Amino acid sequence: QVQLVESGGGLVQAGGSLRLSCAASGGTFVTYAMGWFRQAPGKEREFVAAVSWSGGSTYYADSVSGRFTISRDNYKNTVDLQMNSLKPEDTAVYYCAADIDGHTSLVVRSLEYDSWGQGTQVTVSS
Repeated sequence: QVQLVESGGGLVQAGGSLRLSCAASGGTFVTYAMGWFRQAPGKEREFVAAVSWSGGSTYYADSVSGRFTISRDNYKNTVDLQMNSLKPEDTAVYYCAADIDGHTSLVVRSLEYDSWGQGTQVTVSS
């Protein structure tokens, strides 16, 4: 079973940037598509971004497209989320997740992901 640990969250002013990182261990990282999700208080967990096993394909939620960039390093077993032009509505706990079973394309539903990290808090002040 793969273990995922997120880091890099914090408090930032609107318009600022943060870079989240997720370190994977205990599995075959290079074979998994990876995703980032977020959950704000009182809201359901929502898809943010996903990247294929090779890093060659990415997909973003409309709300973050053009501001966030997902990337992975299969040598370091990490997946990062670079977040620019942050807005107060980006405030949430951010989770990384692994699509271990695999799908023919990148998936956005949280139910399709098999392993999750513990989350890291991102707070954007106005």
